[in-house]
Amino acid sequence: MDFKFLEGEKKISKETNYKTGLVLATITGGTAVLSSIICLPFILPALRKVCLPFVPATTKQVENVFLALRGKTGSLIDIGSGDGRIVIEAAKHGFKSVGVELNPWLVFYSKINSIRLGFSKNANFYCQDLWKFQLQPYKNVVIFGVKEMMEELTEKFNNELKDSTVVACRFPLPSKKPIKIIGTGIDRVWVYHFNGE
Repeated sequence: MDFKFLEGEKKISKETNYKTGLVLATITGGTAVLSSIICLPFILPALRKVCLPFVPATTKQVENVFLALRGKTGSLIDIGSGDGRIVIEAAKHGFKSVGVELNPWLVFYSKINSIRLGFSKNANFYCQDLWKFQLQPYKNVVIFGVKEMMEELTEKFNNELKDSTVVACRFPLPSKKPIKIIGTGIDRVWVYHFNGE
């Protein structure tokens, strides 16, 4: 038996195992980094003072929003626009519509979807914080909020809106009386009028 040959085989085997391990470690590490980058925009909202998670609107919620906006025209903003379905539907109804969303992946998805559906001229999306976005030019506002943010949003609406309709979905504005309520349960929407009061 040739011991030199066996030693050479062991050395080659060790080098092969090292290279294989290095390749596997690189692939695993790269996958972990990529997953973190993709997931980060979905996790970061949970670390904010008020968490506004992405929960897609139901078909009935969308219908109720546009029942609430029947007869309205002009500009519309969806605060926390998520996947863009309200903004795109608004463009279909003739509104010049804008979506504001903090998650860049959802903004990217919304933009691509509006192009794919042929509504990119009347449906625009911005990756911005809703608290820093100026609402004054908009006559129609849609918000799918969470209970903890609705009081602060009411203040923002009072300060920034003049002769505007606000449609609140999932939760009402606690210190403002709605002019109309449409639907029931999770699909209910509350309609308000703000006149810079």
